[in-house]
Amino acid sequence: MKHAKRTAIICLAAAGLLAACSGSSGPTIQALQTVEIRQYQGENLSSIGDFRENSINGPQTVSLDTYRLKVSGLVDNPLTLTYDQVLSHDKYSKVVTLHCVEGWDVTILWEGILIDDLLKDAKAQPAAVIAIFHAVDGYTSSLTLDYLRQNKILLANKMNGVVMPAERGFPFMVVAEAKWGYKWVKWVDEIRLSDDPNYRGYWESNGYSNNGDQSGSMFAP
Repeated sequence: MKHAKRTAIICLAAAGLLAACSGSSGPTIQALQTVEIRQYQGENLSSIGDFRENSINGPQTVSLDTYRLKVSGLVDNPLTLTYDQVLSHDKYSKVVTLHCVEGWDVTILWEGILIDDLLKDAKAQPAAVIAIFHAVDGYTSSLTLDYLRQNKILLANKMNGVVMPAERGFPFMVVAEAKWGYKWVKWVDEIRLSDDPNYRGYWESNGYSNNGDQSGSMFAP
């Protein structure tokens, strides 16, 4: 995995001085449309449109004016973060394939922050063993803290170099690599730490495997 922290510095002082001397109002800056990356380090990527809509209440639209990500439960320092505050952490990127229980898959270049960095900021208590991810539509699923830490799991805000669309999970989606797609929680607005390893999320309560390992059965024994 390669660290993908990016810092952009734009200096317009010289241009501004030149504009002042010439009487011009100065240069303007216009944002151009971001182009989706379809190949990365020699590997062909799926399109961000190559997903099937299967969320429990349809795509969600989240306003960043009111959005807050909470890290709660068994923590010594509960967090309530704006979108920008979440993204103030170091950024990472990696190519991961999502496998859906419906039989389709997509391979995407994901970019975001390490969930473990949030857990460190929140000071997870020793008794905490799982993280329960809550979505704005009421969906939940859980992953163990050991899994999140050992696999450097991302909370992603970009796909193939573009900001994640609303229908994909904006503002944040869990990149639960090596897990079935129902563990990839979209529209995350809370991460609650718990000492209950038997917690069952939405699909786990309906007969799906609680660990969600893609190498095993999708159904609970």
